[in-house]
Amino acid sequence: MPVPNNNAAFARKGSNVQKVPGAKSTKAATKKKDEEEAVETGTGWEEWSQGKALVRPPDQMELTEAELKEENTRILTANNPHAPQNIVRYSFKERSYKPINIVDQMAVHFVLEGSLVHQDSEEARKLGVLALERPTHSVPLSVNPAVDGGDVEEAGDEDRPDSAASRINKKEPKVTNQFNFSDRASQTLNNPMRDRICQTEPPPRSSFSATANQWEIYDAYVQELQKQEKNKEKQKGTHSHKDNGKSKKVMPMETQSEDVTKWTMASKILERTISQNTFDDIAQDFKYFEDASDEFREQEGTLLPLWKFQYDKAKTLSVTALCWNNKYQDLFAVGLGSYDFSRQGCGMLLFYSLKNPAFPEYIYPTSSGVMCLDIHVQYFHLVAVGFYNGCVAVYSLKEEGREPVYKSTAKTGKHTDPVWQVHWQSDDMDSNHNFYSVSSDGRVVSWTLVKNELVFTDIIRLTLTGAVSEGPKGAQAPSIASGTSFDFHKQIDYMFLVGTEEGKIHKCSKTYSSQFLETYDAHSMAVDTVKWNYFHPKVFVSCSSDWTVKIWDHTINTPMFVFDLQAAVGDVAWSPYSSTVFAAVTTDGTVHVFDLNVNKYEAICQQLVVDKKKTKLTHVEFNPIHPVIIVGDDRGYVTSFKLSPNLRKKPKAKKGHELPKGPEVEVAKMEKLLSLLREPDQNSG
Repeated sequence: MPVPNNNAAFARKGSNVQKVPGAKSTKAATKKKDEEEAVETGTGWEEWSQGKALVRPPDQMELTEAELKEENTRILTANNPHAPQNIVRYSFKERSYKPINIVDQMAVHFVLEGSLVHQDSEEARKLGVLALERPTHSVPLSVNPAVDGGDVEEAGDEDRPDSAASRINKKEPKVTNQFNFSDRASQTLNNPMRDRICQTEPPPRSSFSATANQWEIYDAYVQELQKQEKNKEKQKGTHSHKDNGKSKKVMPMETQSEDVTKWTMASKILERTISQNTFDDIAQDFKYFEDASDEFREQEGTLLPLWKFQYDKAKTLSVTALCWNNKYQDLFAVGLGSYDFSRQGCGMLLFYSLKNPAFPEYIYPTSSGVMCLDIHVQYFHLVAVGFYNGCVAVYSLKEEGREPVYKSTAKTGKHTDPVWQVHWQSDDMDSNHNFYSVSSDGRVVSWTLVKNELVFTDIIRLTLTGAVSEGPKGAQAPSIASGTSFDFHKQIDYMFLVGTEEGKIHKCSKTYSSQFLETYDAHSMAVDTVKWNYFHPKVFVSCSSDWTVKIWDHTINTPMFVFDLQAAVGDVAWSPYSSTVFAAVTTDGTVHVFDLNVNKYEAICQQLVVDKKKTKLTHVEFNPIHPVIIVGDDRGYVTSFKLSPNLRKKPKAKKGHELPKGPEVEVAKMEKLLSLLREPDQNSG
């Protein structure tokens, strides 16, 4: 048996670790060379530093020792210099735009999304499981043993865990391809954008301010102690009566209230008596005075001033509406608000009587300015009122208290803009009262009084293009026209006229709301008033701030009469006794009275009734039976005037013939005037 050559094996093993004989000498030579280079380098640095000197630039600032030693502190902040400092946002609580103090100062300079995952995280575990589940193909490694000592190296590497031999049987996890994806696209229909608006009632607010000092606090404590003592005495008194078995008789509240009402009625009668005695001369003029000078004026007339109505708490408000009561002809209602839209505030509803001009009969303060009102023709205690904030309300003179019996809210469909006019209409089939309103939001709304609430129905929506019904879903909504006035026909119940802020007048119908029946290009400015004639079924009048008053035949698109009053016209009203007489008021303080049967070209009375520079007239209204008109101005005053005989002159009867009476005569009188202006074919039609 051959013996292995251990020396040869030792020689092979030692050949891997033995040192080369020339290695030590080479290392010593390298070290010596480095030391020589270091010496040369050090010597050159001293020569270079000695030959160089600091050079000062000519524009360098020279500082003293004190300035050099002074410390300048500079604070670095994390604020972003490019961040805006004037951002404002709308505050719904304070109803104004407020600046934002907190500004985001973070500035992002670089963002890089990495793909590294922490090995202990949940995502790394999931990726490892997915990699192990996928099959991988292992490639066998070929190990070439070295000629000199290859077996020894292979035997030593098998024991190491990170050696190539240990990796042969391991399956390398296959990393998922993060770029293996596909795009898919599809076209879908885009839903039309819709705006949904919700209107809510604002919470009630009240401003309170007071100053407190020691004496006020002391007085408050003293009053509280006195109240407590009185309550204790009352309790003791009730116990003592119970103990004695006697009950104290207390007057019921109903009898007390009855006594108060009797006293108030007596005081009201006494106040009227004193007022009539005070203004006895005016009362005599109202009943009996006739201006004799009218006989020498031919066709002109005058206005006799009578009572002037004012309320101290309404001096800062303007008269925005006037309306007579048809049953009690001495009673009229006054709406007070403001036409200055930058200074809106509270309003007031007052009722005056010609029997007592010193003080109002009824007073109803309102939270918003009153813009219009109307008294019911049959139920004289009901008054419909329109406000600046878009609400409508119904007041009842029979009810006690100052709050309306009906009032619209945001939940019950109130207008979003000021309500310019309201009109009562006949009851519906269920005998429910109803009235109509028009507003700047373009809606004509019917309001029905059902039990304890107002039920609204949109009759028509005014637009500039003429289409008044809502379009299909997704269609562009037409531009809205602002309604400023309207009036219902005296005989045809379903027909009514609407004046707009653009100067147009639309003839509409309750039952046909898809489009206008007719449109008249009436004025160049907003139509302030439009009213049907009381007698002639085809005639109506309109006025505007463009200084004109126009008389129309609703079957003809052009006006029959045009009157230029040389000032903005605030209001116009037909007389209830003649089909050809009407009155208008202008902002220069003048009242114009026309009688087309007497003069077709100019007014038969132009009288300045207030100061021209300080006061503007806003409204005029004829009394139903008396020859009296009332005029309101922008200072809260209402003045009454009596028409002279020439302003209410009736045609003279021929000898032997009686003067015909009745509405047919008034219709014939107006028709005669219109026939002179119509075309022959229109007269035949």
